Amino acid sequence: MHKILASLIAGLFAAGAFAQAAAPATPATPATPAAPAKVEAKAEAKAEKKTEVKKKVAAKKAEKAAEKKDDTKK
Repeated sequence: MHKILASLIAGLFAAGAFAQAAAPATPATPATPAAPAKVEAKAEAKAEKKTEVKKKVAAKKAEKAAEKKDDTKK
């Protein structure tokens, strides 16, 4: 009885080891790297932000120049 039990346990260990063995992998299609697109999107977002800031600064300068003109007219 001990021999049968030992052989069953050994068989379970062997089956577990076989199930965990790495099968020969077939080469999958390589995934396209998403990093360049992400970097490009970040660069575009930065550029848009810079243009918005420049527009705001230009608007404030124009507003101050208009105030100075109004002050000099009075």
